[in-house]
Amino acid sequence: MNRLPLQAVLFDMDGTLVDTERLWWEAVEQVAGRALTEEDRPDVLGRPVEHTAAWLAAATGTPAADLADTLHREFADRVRTGIVPRPGALDLLDALAREGVPTALVTASPRAVADTVLDALGADRFAVSVTADDTPHTKPAPDPYLAACQALGVDPAVCVAVEDTETGVASAEAAGCAVLAVPSLAPIEAAPGRTVLASLAGATVDRLRALLPHRFRVMTWNLWYGGTKVHDHRAKQLKVIAETDVDVVGLQETYGTAAEELAEALGWHHHRAGTNLGIISRFPVTAVLGDPDVGFYGAAGARIAVGEREVDVWTVHLDAEAYGPYATAGDPAAHEEVRLTHLREALRRVGDAEPAVLVGDFNCPSHLDRPDAEWPVTRAAEEAGFADSYRQAHPDPVREPGHTWSPVHAGPEPQDRIDFVLHRGLRVLDSRTYVSGTPRTWPDVGDNDWPSDHAAVITTFSLGSGPATV
Repeated sequence: MNRLPLQAVLFDMDGTLVDTERLWWEAVEQVAGRALTEEDRPDVLGRPVEHTAAWLAAATGTPAADLADTLHREFADRVRTGIVPRPGALDLLDALAREGVPTALVTASPRAVADTVLDALGADRFAVSVTADDTPHTKPAPDPYLAACQALGVDPAVCVAVEDTETGVASAEAAGCAVLAVPSLAPIEAAPGRTVLASLAGATVDRLRALLPHRFRVMTWNLWYGGTKVHDHRAKQLKVIAETDVDVVGLQETYGTAAEELAEALGWHHHRAGTNLGIISRFPVTAVLGDPDVGFYGAAGARIAVGEREVDVWTVHLDAEAYGPYATAGDPAAHEEVRLTHLREALRRVGDAEPAVLVGDFNCPSHLDRPDAEWPVTRAAEEAGFADSYRQAHPDPVREPGHTWSPVHAGPEPQDRIDFVLHRGLRVLDSRTYVSGTPRTWPDVGDNDWPSDHAAVITTFSLGSGPATV
């Protein structure tokens, strides 16, 4: 199973690493002059001092600034005399240090309080600390976790945040982190991408790694007459798949047998549709979608089981006649109706499934790349909720054109991006085009390492796991 690598663990402080939620609760009760109740929790737990001070000010009429100063003082006094690490906290920090996984402290407390706690825990346990004083907005906004990830130079998608309140969980999830929730005073429900443990005493580094999303790397590849224009094409196709370490490949121009032959050689799963389309996957295929007898042009799909989740993956091949950029006069998109009809039929079959990936050779440019025409085919996919993964990763079409047509057909043939990995409901980590070697141009292609006349597109997605409670 391909999990994303654990790059960092980001710890909340109060109630997560140290038992200060009780101390904070007592400080607020002291300042409020009354016992707090369940109804008070949303304005007390996981909130910055300024929020709780403003809440108390509205109830008492005392200026919020004065209340904030008093809360700071009351809480700091209790921290200095009564700080207690939560069960398992120091053991987990030590285990992460032994395995070289960096950690950060991410708290809604002010710097003065955080530094007091860091002195007690050992400031050298953390590579970075982010407090309420360090970002324009604190929890539940994502800013503190985003700031910690930026300081560490890591992607939130490959980090685990450890939290004890709903406010902190909301902050970490908004930043894109996987979350381990260890509730202190108020319960937290499990949810997709969120695991709940009763205590850090049961947490290990391997368990944290298991919380990360799966890596889901998808390739679209037109094999070009099944690859038969290039010598020893099947071996070269297998080499490309091995080198790119992809998980699923949506194929076009399979010429009947390529999908099953490649899958058999790889020990993978596959779906063959008609004489032209196929999907191969290192993950199990749990259902086949669309018309198994689809013609040369059209769409075929497969439902792929990735850990606890399922993803619908569709491969599309649209009509190649009257390619728009060949037009020398008038509207280059005037001949898109046939392709648009085929794509709309594919979108009808895909329905509202999510997460879903739609890949293929569209035989037309993207409206995101060329301002010379409307290019309705890719726009129709966008209107159906499908985002263009390559353009998400590379927004500037001038700097990163991402041409897939064609590495072997040279000028005056137009160079364009006509192969796409579109998605709905996934997070893009990376997207790139791929061609192996330095292909010779047509007709001297027989000895090319690259057995196609299209570049492939490869997108790496983050696919979160389902909820878990222990």
